[in-house]
Amino acid sequence: MKSVQEALYNWLTIHLVANARPHDAAARDTASFFLSILESDFGVTAVNAVKDEANGQYVVEYVRGGEKHSSYFPAELAEAIWRQIEAEPEKYGS
Repeated sequence: MKSVQEALYNWLTIHLVANARPHDAAARDTASFFLSILESDFGVTAVNAVKDEANGQYVVEYVRGGEKHSSYFPAELAEAIWRQIEAEPEKYGS
């Protein structure tokens, strides 16, 4: 991944899937994979995502280089993969 922003977005999208589908081992494994990329490639720790309903976005808070940061992602984009899986579960193993 070229940027921390891209890695955060990838982590967020699969993190949402893993949270919505706790039985989905592949989603959990993929979320862990992207978290490891954030940690090893970008030095990111303490990642957390919160949905800001009022503004239609997710706020991803994280620590990098000892400093707290926040990134913002439109909820519609962040939830797209999860919504696709929920709409067509037969294509995704459940």
